[in-house]
Amino acid sequence: MLPLAAACALTLTGCKDDGGDNTGDAGVENPGDAGTGDAGTGDAGVALPTPLIDKVLVVGHRGASALRPEHTLESYRKAVEDGADIIEPDLVATKDGVLVARHENEISGTTNVSVVAKFADRKTTKTIDGRPFTGWFTEDFTLAELKELRARERIPQERPGNTQYNDRFEIPTLAEVIALAKELSASTGRTIHLYPETKHPTYFQSVNLPLEDRLITELRANDFSATQATVYIQSFEVANLKYLHGKIGNSQPNWKLVQLMDARNTQPYDFVKAGDTRTYNDLMTEAGMKEVATYANGVGPYKLNIINVDGAGQFQEPTDLVRNAHAAKLLVFPYTFRPENAFLPAPLKTEGPGSTRHPAGSVTEIQTYLKAGIDGFFTDDPAVGRQAVDTFKR
Repeated sequence: MLPLAAACALTLTGCKDDGGDNTGDAGVENPGDAGTGDAGTGDAGVALPTPLIDKVLVVGHRGASALRPEHTLESYRKAVEDGADIIEPDLVATKDGVLVARHENEISGTTNVSVVAKFADRKTTKTIDGRPFTGWFTEDFTLAELKELRARERIPQERPGNTQYNDRFEIPTLAEVIALAKELSASTGRTIHLYPETKHPTYFQSVNLPLEDRLITELRANDFSATQATVYIQSFEVANLKYLHGKIGNSQPNWKLVQLMDARNTQPYDFVKAGDTRTYNDLMTEAGMKEVATYANGVGPYKLNIINVDGAGQFQEPTDLVRNAHAAKLLVFPYTFRPENAFLPAPLKTEGPGSTRHPAGSVTEIQTYLKAGIDGFFTDDPAVGRQAVDTFKR
């Protein structure tokens, strides 16, 4: 994997892929991304923290994206069938202000838009979070136009099996994802929770399509998300979470806000825009976590910020991140665990190319983090995540 900042430069930021997690490209882990920073490392021999909740939660990252093209109803359905407690839609806006589930607002890598002749003239270059990107963007399409497109596998070189589903599935709206979670809750007898992410909130504010109030309205429109499921609202930025905190107040006790945290030496984009020099590392300290707790209920750190690996891929001692978060009563949901060789630390890989699946290696990796006291985690293969949780012994 490219270094986190460099990898994110190749795609849109708000990195929630392995490598920042939003690298958009696949590759091997880079052990230098996370660093130890000021948060320090846990002392050997000191008891590790335990989760704040009774049951560690498995989050289907973009659904079961290791097995179906991400952010499709079929991917979310597969995630629940495979044991996910929660499904995660990344949210961007259409031209007519509808929230839809896409990894990014630039959709050339996740849809067939590049081969649809009628939309050829929509290709353009935009600056997102300070970086130029060329392609097709959701905010230039109405919902009706987006519904003409079909989803494609984003990383076919690592997930060639998913290409059999190319051009078969629609781009779902948030309303459709909520309806599916409600349907699956009824059919499975267990409540399927939601974990939406607001993507590039500063950018969408700049093009007069702010996400926050649209999200609140959509969540309140369905009784399931309004009162029944737990809804974890996440963002790599800070200001929009603070806005949501002030807007929601105590009116939605089933909604939780989660501060995503990228590599330690990187910054939330709204900090960059405001000239605030603080980094994610500053938010990971004891004082930083206390500040986060004034507007959020949890944190979603890049996994190497919790347990880094050395140049050989060997796990290091856990940092103080979980301890600092739990001291501030913040839940911890690291990202992202994937079962393919391309994403596993070297000692956990199996023979074969990067696309070779090694579920046992992923179980071992996840359980290493479970020992550090995490409360839940994002995985592209919820069946593997479910196995890791169900067979874990502290």
